Amino acid sequence: MSGIEITRRDLTAGELRGAAGKSRDAKAARRMLALALVLEGVDRTRAAETCGMDRQTLRDWVHRYNAEGLAGLSDRWKGVRVPHLSPAQMTELGAWVEAGPDPARDGVVRWRRQDLQRRIATAFGIEVHERTVGKYLASLGYRRLSVRPQHPKSDPGAQAAFKKTSPKR
Repeated sequence: MSGIEITRRDLTAGELRGAAGKSRDAKAARRMLALALVLEGVDRTRAAETCGMDRQTLRDWVHRYNAEGLAGLSDRWKGVRVPHLSPAQMTELGAWVEAGPDPARDGVVRWRRQDLQRRIATAFGIEVHERTVGKYLASLGYRRLSVRPQHPKSDPGAQAAFKKTSPKR
């Protein structure tokens, strides 16, 4: 293997294969099998291709194995993403949706995700993706329902009078 070698010699190729067979983590098991091939003298390109990875990727896993042993072959836990909006801001977002947009301030007659995205950016100074706004709305219990919009200057009385005077079919 050119350029790198496995310096950790606490497990043989057979013991690595045995550990791979007992492992519940399929990705780590695949990495153990690739390292077992390297320990047996297979070149890095063929060992990587046999186990479904790139030659550079195998090199990176050899370095991790040399530094951390078998534990280094497992994926590291990435943690939970912290939501951009605080609970108080989420409550305020729900109040905006319930109240509806103000045409003078917001420039729209019904909320869309991109309108709420813009309002969140101006009110809270937080830039979120349009899809994230949809996830926030779903977590607040709102579903994507599109009602027919009503013009803010419409006159319900004039509409009713028009319906009464229209000829019947």
